[in-house]
Amino acid sequence: MQKQPVSPLPSWVPEDVCRYLEHTEAGWSIRHLARSANCHASTILRQVRRIEARRDDPLVDGALYSLATNHYADMARSLQYGEFRDTIPNGMSAFEQEATRVLRGLCHSGAVLAVADGMEKAVVVREAELDTVSKTVASRSLSEALALCDWISCASPGRLSRYHITASGRSAVRTMMAAGENRAQKAGITGFSDGPKQFETQRSFREGNSKKPRRVRYGLAESPLDTLARLHDREGQPFLSADLVSAGERLREDFELAQIGDHLALGQNQFSTEQCGAAILASPAEAAKKRAAKALNDIGIGLSDIALRCCCHLEGLEVAERQLGWSARSGKVVLRIALQQLKSHYDALSGPDDLIG
Repeated sequence: MQKQPVSPLPSWVPEDVCRYLEHTEAGWSIRHLARSANCHASTILRQVRRIEARRDDPLVDGALYSLATNHYADMARSLQYGEFRDTIPNGMSAFEQEATRVLRGLCHSGAVLAVADGMEKAVVVREAELDTVSKTVASRSLSEALALCDWISCASPGRLSRYHITASGRSAVRTMMAAGENRAQKAGITGFSDGPKQFETQRSFREGNSKKPRRVRYGLAESPLDTLARLHDREGQPFLSADLVSAGERLREDFELAQIGDHLALGQNQFSTEQCGAAILASPAEAAKKRAAKALNDIGIGLSDIALRCCCHLEGLEVAERQLGWSARSGKVVLRIALQQLKSHYDALSGPDDLIG
């Protein structure tokens, strides 16, 4: 007698795992599953055998057992995976949010997910420095889900298993981060959901950049430069050094000072008939605008576009690449070159150790 699932499987469960559970728990035949999937029966058979062979991994076995118990057994549905089916206001599922948090920690060099038998929690451990250890705690149910999706793997499971991120896991975290960034861009999320409306720029530094005024995203928790600074190359060195980030922040400070100064000068003109007060308020803004324009002009066309978008307007790399018509993942390389040229410009003006605009 075939058993029907008590409840639908979560959306994060891979398709081959769903077919494996339908075959082993619901009792559907290989040929029936092949007809439903419109593929050859040998394809389904290989998928079933591959999932069965992966049950030697304790996390995979635990995830399959929980799914079979919660969705196919004749008993009340457990809430073990219920937390991952809920959604949060920004549209990303709670499972994707937690998976992104753990997988981002595993993307660092030397990071592993340590799982011990009988423990309800797993931990991502990475030796960032000689005496510093970074840790990210994950629930065992989430660890089982990541292993079942083949986003993490362990070469030799034991009492203390060490899981590394796989190539599919790196691809998945990039996809989830890009989807979250696109949703935030579409919803117009700028970091202050209840804050006042952001200032709009009067015009771009360079003519012809945009036909409509840009919105400057002030007060973000971190800029695109901070995100790139956390990345490491193959040698383990930061993708962006501290001096390159400082050069980008220096350009951003001049840009924002120019915008805020113009806003204050406009307010002074509205409430005072004397123009001297407005001139005093506008003079720092004019100086900052000249410094920013000179820096952008010195690094040249093309490099100035990505620097203006990512350093000043705080646009994400994917948004900038799409608007500039560049290929994917090329923006960070061009941005690093732009920051190197920008650092050389500031070094020539005031020396490498002077970061004051």
